Amino acid sequence: MIGTVVKQLKSHPALIPLLFFIGGGAAMSMMYLGRLALRNPDVSWDRKNNPEPWNKLSPTDQYKFYSVNMDYNKLKKEGPDY
Repeated sequence: MIGTVVKQLKSHPALIPLLFFIGGGAAMSMMYLGRLALRNPDVSWDRKNNPEPWNKLSPTDQYKFYSVNMDYNKLKKEGPDY
């Protein structure tokens, strides 16, 4: 299979950027899915030791990938401690 791809790339060099960007997009999408699975507070992998990980977040924790016009360091906690 790899030999076939190399043969096609040698005969059609215009395919190189196409394969480069498709591979880059696939790699970035897999990294983003991995980040969502590991860093998102809504995901609980260990139900024995930490069944509710969203309760351990402080108001200054930034868990979103991208936030527009939001400075998490200046937020104050709203509500009591449990």
